[in-house]
Order: sequence, then C-alpha cells, then structure tokens
Amino acid sequence: MLAKDRIKFTPKVKSQFFPTLKNRIEAYFVTNQISRHANSTMVIKTISLLSLYILPFIAIVVFNPPFWLSLIGWFLMGMGVSGIGMSIMHDANHGAYSSKAWVNKWLGYTIYLAGAGVTNWKLQHNVLHHTYTNIAALDEDIRDRGVVKLSPHCTTGKVHGFQWLYAFGFYGILTLYWVTFKDFLQYKEFIKSGVNRQTRKENNGLLFGLIALKLAYFLVLFGLPIFVAGIPFMHVLAGFCVMHITSGLVLTIVFQLAHSVEGTSYPVANEQGNLEKDWAIHQLETTVNFAPRNRFLTWFLGGLNFQIEHHLFPKICHVHYPQIAAIVKQTAAEFDLPYMENESFAIALKSHVSSLRRFGMPSLNEAIG
Repeated sequence: MLAKDRIKFTPKVKSQFFPTLKNRIEAYFVTNQISRHANSTMVIKTISLLSLYILPFIAIVVFNPPFWLSLIGWFLMGMGVSGIGMSIMHDANHGAYSSKAWVNKWLGYTIYLAGAGVTNWKLQHNVLHHTYTNIAALDEDIRDRGVVKLSPHCTTGKVHGFQWLYAFGFYGILTLYWVTFKDFLQYKEFIKSGVNRQTRKENNGLLFGLIALKLAYFLVLFGLPIFVAGIPFMHVLAGFCVMHITSGLVLTIVFQLAHSVEGTSYPVANEQGNLEKDWAIHQLETTVNFAPRNRFLTWFLGGLNFQIEHHLFPKICHVHYPQIAAIVKQTAAEFDLPYMENESFAIALKSHVSSLRRFGMPSLNEAIG
C-alpha cells in the first residue's frame, strides 16, 4: 500500500481515555520522582544480555570446544541475541532507553549483532506496526506472505488448514531470512511504497551500509571460528543455524502471543480509508498482555509481555511496565474499554495455536475481524 493510501484514525467522538491516561502516567513518574528511562536494573540487564551473546562466541573461538559443547554455546548466543533485541535494541530504537539521543542511537545499533539493519526495522516496527497494529494491509508483522496466515483478511489457501502444525517451523527461520534477504526486499518495498522518505543519495548510502553490515556479520560469525580456531565449516554452519533457529522461535512467538491470539481484532477501514476510532482504543483492541506476574519472562522479554503498555507508551523504558500496568488497566475499566491479558505463557501459546487454526478455515474468515 502506498503512503498516500494509508489509513487514518478519524473517531466520530474523541475519547478522553488517552489524555486521561497520559496525565495519570505522567503523575506516577512525577510523584515517585523517577525517570521514565532506564534505571540501574536496566543497566545490569544490558551487561548480562550482551555477555550472554558475546562470551559464548569468545569461548568457541578461543577454546574450540567439542562439537556438542559448541552447539550449547551457539544456543546461548541465540538466547542472548533474542534478549538484546527485545530489551536493549528495542527500547533504544524507540527512544525509551535514555533521555540522551546518542545513547539510544548507539545502543540501537545492537541490532547489528543479529545481522539486521536498523533503518528498515524502525520503518517496519515503529512506523507501520505501532501505527497500524493488526491492519493486514499495513502491519508488516501480519502481512500476507502466503505460507503462514496471521489475519482473517489475508488470502486463505488449502495449506493454511495445517498451519497450526507447521507454522513454528517457519518461525524458526525468521532471523535467518532477516540476515539474508529481508533487509534488501524491505529496502526496495519501503522506497516504492513511500514509507521510506529518504533522498536517493541517502538510500544509496543505506544500501551500501546494508551490504557492508552483512559482509562484516558473516565474516565475523564464520571467519573467526574457521580461520582463527580452525573449526570445520559444517560445524560452524550447524552452530550458526542453531543460534538463528533459537532466536527466530523466541522472537516470533513472543510477538505472536501479543497480537495473533483469540480476542484481538483485525480492523478494516471504511470506504474512505478511515478507521472511526481513536488510535489508543485501537491499540487496546488489537493487543493482549500475557504472563504479567512471571518475573523471569518480564525480565528476559524486555517487558514485551506487557504489550498494551508498550504500544500506548513506547517511549517509556520497559522496566516500568509492571508498575504502570495497574494504572492502564484501571483507566481502561473506567472508560469501559477492553484490557486483555492471558494469565500464563502456556495459555497465550494455546490461544495463538487456536487463532492459527481459525485463520486456516476459509468458511469462517469472512465473518471475522
């Protein structure tokens, strides 16, 4: 969809929900005299997650452990890069990690540890996903790619009747696809659609940067183990795949449990290309929290189990989400608005599988949305 065709939020009656909520959230930080950005807990987490990715790789290169032990190291790297993406990179590229732009900029570059480009990610995530959540024509994260159907408004094929069985296999190759093809495909698509509004000169620089990033990424991840440690190519390739399958599964499942579950809506604009509701209410209707009382998941997932709070306040560091969630929930109740949450990871996962089965049934999809 071209930029000129993008959907607009035009409520018939402007709700006071979000202005009221913003005032209450602001009062929370002022009253408690705390910053909405990172605290000491976040700094410790940053060091821990970077170490979880970097130290196993150093150990593999320096000690050349047995193959089975190196695979454990690659697995830990997959968990580490997932944590970095969800906690450090994510907050930084939303401008939530620090009040200092340069800190956010440099920590945002930790996305390079996954071999991915930062500009495309910001366009896909900050612009398209956060603005047009669960709108199939615009939200890149539920876009129709033919294999896995994540919206009732995408085309249904015969194979989708089985997607609840095979989808997780495709989730596992997400980051492999990202480091090889996705950035270049998005580069072309975002320019064509007008999402990328940079000049030709800027985009030439972007393309050169993407090529250099990919070459450097593969040179480090393959070159150091092979040429420094003398590890066989096939062993490195196997470890590299273990790392990416791990990170692909973690990152994709976490996203799906927040948006592609039972209860969320998939709005369609009217004939004028408008959604007749407030953007904030749209976020409540398309987003679900999960496992809100699981402290480990909250820590490791960068608060992405509090997706409602994140979508409403993406510039607040995720370490504050558990505290402000009560304010959001209470305010939504006062305005008789939904505040959806699944109590555990298992319940949320079961709900996602149910959605996959439902989306794969052509006869039901016309009535969903």
